[in-house]
Amino acid sequence: MNKVFNHRIYDLFNYSIILFLIGIVYSCQDRDLEIQKNFPFDVTVMPVPGEIKKNETVEIRISLEAESTYSGTTYSIRYFQYEGKGKLQFYSDPPYLPNDEYALLKKQFRLYYTSESAESHQFSIWIKDSFGNERRIDFEFDNAD
Repeated sequence: MNKVFNHRIYDLFNYSIILFLIGIVYSCQDRDLEIQKNFPFDVTVMPVPGEIKKNETVEIRISLEAESTYSGTTYSIRYFQYEGKGKLQFYSDPPYLPNDEYALLKKQFRLYYTSESAESHQFSIWIKDSFGNERRIDFEFDNAD
């Protein structure tokens, strides 16, 4: 009886080793690892005044925030003016043309909107990453004159 019991334990041990080796061989197979590159982002805008005068410039501070980042991610910006007349620009660069896309080189930056008319102003800014994630920010300034 003891011999039979020892033989069964020996068989069970051998089967366990075989299953363990099969598991190791299966786990060592060349499988593609999924690396996440696409991280949606949020846009934070510091408060801006609600009114603007003709020829006055308003600073708009923007930060792009993602839970994680992929080093190959690029960002771009475009804008469209619905009401009023003005120009939007990055620091002292030439003003953006409406609905043209421009590369963003930083995740924290400042834009400057200058009123060119004595009326209310409405425009939207779209920021997009290289994976197609896009955020829209709307701005509205009443006439301060």
